[in-house]
Amino acid sequence: MNNVNIYSEIGKLKKVMLHRPGRELNNLIPELMDELLFDEIPYLKEAQKEHDYFSEVLKKNKIEVVYLEDLVAEIIKDKNIKEELIEEYILENSIDIEREKSLLREYLASFEDEKELVLKLMEGTRREEIKNVSKNSLCELVSSNLKFITKPMPNLYFIRDPFTFVGNHVSLNKMWSKTRNRETLFGKYILKYHRDFKDVDLLYNRNYRYSIEGGDILVLSKDLICIGISQRTNPKAIEEFCKNLFNKNSSFKRVLAFMLPKKREFMHLDTVFTMIDKDLFTIHSAIEKNITVYSISSYNGELKVNTEKGFLEDILGKYLKRDNIKLIPCGGNSKVDAAREQWSDGSNTLAIAPREVIVFDRNIATNRILEENGVKLHIIKSGELSRGRGGPRCMSMPINRDEI
Repeated sequence: MNNVNIYSEIGKLKKVMLHRPGRELNNLIPELMDELLFDEIPYLKEAQKEHDYFSEVLKKNKIEVVYLEDLVAEIIKDKNIKEELIEEYILENSIDIEREKSLLREYLASFEDEKELVLKLMEGTRREEIKNVSKNSLCELVSSNLKFITKPMPNLYFIRDPFTFVGNHVSLNKMWSKTRNRETLFGKYILKYHRDFKDVDLLYNRNYRYSIEGGDILVLSKDLICIGISQRTNPKAIEEFCKNLFNKNSSFKRVLAFMLPKKREFMHLDTVFTMIDKDLFTIHSAIEKNITVYSISSYNGELKVNTEKGFLEDILGKYLKRDNIKLIPCGGNSKVDAAREQWSDGSNTLAIAPREVIVFDRNIATNRILEENGVKLHIIKSGELSRGRGGPRCMSMPINRDEI
């Protein structure tokens, strides 16, 4: 049964998916930080405390919380699906040595508790966990010096990126980096087998050629979507997404594509721009005055693309049919505060209702300005979670919202 309903960024949030940070953070080591897209190493115990508080804030506001790991565990109670997932997981991790594949397959199959198996897949497998790995060939000797047979997936608590619900459809995303594309495997199995999601139509698929990530996709209304052309989302992927979206005969009439700088600090659109109310948005000042916006619609079955002219407030107002759109600058008017708080996701708010958002405690200047504009804040701790470079929106996957 399709229970997906996302036609807004700000409608009352009713159901959301999370991933609680797990032992994958304990397998994040300095030599892998660049490959795994981390600048620092979070402390797992505190990160879990912070994440649990985040989850409690959602639940206290009568929002149903489900966990990625629990959903996958439910479906692999079926032995055949469990075996299928293990085989595809091994393939995704590009293990070249047949003996290693065989030993890893046996090791993973030995997990009787389904959730523990899922958490192990996410955590990765240290070489020391697998016994009797031979060292006869050149490949085996070289491989024996590596610390992991399968590497961890520490970015998984940023659950917004691997797959994204849009309307009553889903984009199963092709991630920009090979290491993160492994995360989409869990989304694939949920969408293929879980009773709550297996009827959801795909707008994009993980095996497509060009990358698109959920942090770049914002559903502003039942008519309008914004997508960032970013370091991690390719314009060709946006075109494919739009073709599929418009061919679904959905309510969406237009996509606004925002051209972002190809820099890590602007990795996704939601690191610089989020919606708080029908007429209120956060923005990072570095993009506000210089951003190029393209309008994409469908005409006679073909994509029609135009370059928008004018200020961003006016462009948004035109398509949202609102006067007096207001953009709240991350960090206020201070360039120093703006740079610091954008880095720690001051713009990355999660709306749980109109003008009611979850934010990180560390973004003091931005939070003050939000309150001055009548925004109700739910402030969560961010000492460890923020080390991964993602805020409350990144850490959540809305499944169902009230329509606005």
